[in-house]
Amino acid sequence: METKGLLEKIRYCKSLTEYSRRKTIPVKVGDIIIGGDNPIVVQSMTTVDTMDTLGSVDQCIRMIESGCQLIRITAPSMKEAENLKNIKEELRKRGYNTPLVADIHFTPNAAEIAAKIVEKVRINPGNYADKKKFEVIEYTDQGYQEELDRIRERFLPLVKICKAHGTAMRIGTNHGSLSDRIMSRYGDTPLGMVESALEFLRICEDENYHDIVISMKSSNTQVMVQAYRLLVQKLDEGGFKPYPLHLGVTEAGDGEDGRIKSAVGIGTLLEDGLGDTVRVSLTEDPEFEAPVAKTLVDRYIERSGHEGIEEVEHVTVTPFEYNKRDSIEVFNFGGTNVPRVIADISAISGITEKEMKHVGHFYLPELDKWKMNDQGADYVFSGSNPIQFMLPNGMKEIQNLDFWLKSEDQVNKFPAFTVDEFIGAEKFHYGLNFLILSDREIKKALPYLEGRKDVVIILQSENIHKMAALRRAFFTLMENHSLLPVIIKVVYPKQDQDKTMLYPATDVGGLLVDGLGEGIMIGLDGYKSSAREIMLNQIKLHNSVSFGVLQAARTRMSKTEYISCPSCGRTLFDLQETTAMIRKRTDHLKGVKIGIMGCIVNGPGEMADADFGYVGSGKGKITLYKGKEVVKKSVPSEKAVDELIEIIRKDGMWIDPE
Repeated sequence: METKGLLEKIRYCKSLTEYSRRKTIPVKVGDIIIGGDNPIVVQSMTTVDTMDTLGSVDQCIRMIESGCQLIRITAPSMKEAENLKNIKEELRKRGYNTPLVADIHFTPNAAEIAAKIVEKVRINPGNYADKKKFEVIEYTDQGYQEELDRIRERFLPLVKICKAHGTAMRIGTNHGSLSDRIMSRYGDTPLGMVESALEFLRICEDENYHDIVISMKSSNTQVMVQAYRLLVQKLDEGGFKPYPLHLGVTEAGDGEDGRIKSAVGIGTLLEDGLGDTVRVSLTEDPEFEAPVAKTLVDRYIERSGHEGIEEVEHVTVTPFEYNKRDSIEVFNFGGTNVPRVIADISAISGITEKEMKHVGHFYLPELDKWKMNDQGADYVFSGSNPIQFMLPNGMKEIQNLDFWLKSEDQVNKFPAFTVDEFIGAEKFHYGLNFLILSDREIKKALPYLEGRKDVVIILQSENIHKMAALRRAFFTLMENHSLLPVIIKVVYPKQDQDKTMLYPATDVGGLLVDGLGEGIMIGLDGYKSSAREIMLNQIKLHNSVSFGVLQAARTRMSKTEYISCPSCGRTLFDLQETTAMIRKRTDHLKGVKIGIMGCIVNGPGEMADADFGYVGSGKGKITLYKGKEVVKKSVPSEKAVDELIEIIRKDGMWIDPE
């Protein structure tokens, strides 16, 4: 596909190689402007009961002081919507002018009240004037139009109020809460998500109301990325104004998992210049969300243009659906194998059996045996510090070429070549050789890779725009019909722990969600002069992050996945405590997805991707799900975790912990 054809068919970003933020219309929200030439806005959401005025105000202040520029508060009914006035007045009295957003589900009357009080309202097209009972409905064109007319009638009063009061609106589609009507016509797809928003957007445009921000949120990062890209394309194709985008991954979870999952989804889109406001959803107190979001968006403050990245003339990646790049199988890389994790331990001299626990392999000296878990690295790169003991079965060592050539075991250890060493090499491993290449060396190496079936490329880049540079290198390989497996290596200078989670999740995760890459390696280069304990702790973090990125990108499931909401004023139990309790009992269930939802509003829909669900349905009462099906209702909260485990057991997905 030529460049012109590419730009005609893929309109979601200006360039796949040169950073350029999408130009949108500015939307005023109080004293904040979203979009236009304005910086990306960081926002979050309260978790205190909206009827607790002082509690809400105190939490808002903590959020503002942590960097939150826009605050969302749930308004599930008319009484909460009315109390937004008291919260706003108390904040203003204390000297805080941060704009407020009312979060609306199911209740148009509450939205109409809130729109006269706060600076912005968020509505969900899936449940604002629609329904979700997981029913399949056959519509004629006339019947479908009648449903649209009904929605228009119900939605129009809010549009007129917002227009009259200068109130902004977010039309926020959630993957898990698409209406039965949308699901029946478009299915559970990114297209269905986009069309759900466009139906409401058309009504706004008919009324000449344009103070709108749009979101396409999902707990599945692949679906989320595809939906946002498709939205931008459809806005362009349909002649709509370029509305600003609110980015977020629904129910990302807590701790490391929540940060990594958020970065895979949000970071991928930021890399392509999409996104005007960001909310990171963590199952933690909301004041911890804004700093994470700020760390993500701050990477793009000074980013403009990139030298040395050649423009894409041919593209074989479909941005609106997942397709894995074709690759041959070399040992256990590529082909149908899961992506591999290579742990870089090359800065550690004389590593011991005990220290291998940092890459997920535990030596039991009393038994002289190894215990391996599901997050044990597949390979270790020892570089010029070869390992002096026998590794556990299934784990292999990669050495720099000069050390491999001196090794007594040139069968179970594997050489890593620079491009010049590879070109001039007289000896190779019989079946698996690693070639460390920068994105700038790809073309130099290509003639020497033709016909080879014994090479795995370790691809890296020093470009500040790592993801785009690495993506361009993948396109070069595909243009030249190379099917060799590629491990994506990223290296960063010394940085804080959050950056070590967020940056690889963006740079590597952004490639993985497009089907590019057969593994991940996070280099230790930036820590070579550090104390041994610091390096070991960094290796442990790198290993954990590597598996986390693969899981968040939906390319290798190595642990239990928790789809847990960040809690809000609707939450019916202590979400953080409950999530920790469920995690403690179930975190050995590899690949099982468990939804933990604070209330029935978000529960059934937004955890639709989960295998099992735990949803608050009343004070002290829990509803348990298997997939989308209710299995038990009104279970006392003190018995609910045991009942959940019993449901998992009956479904055949339970294994006893070791």
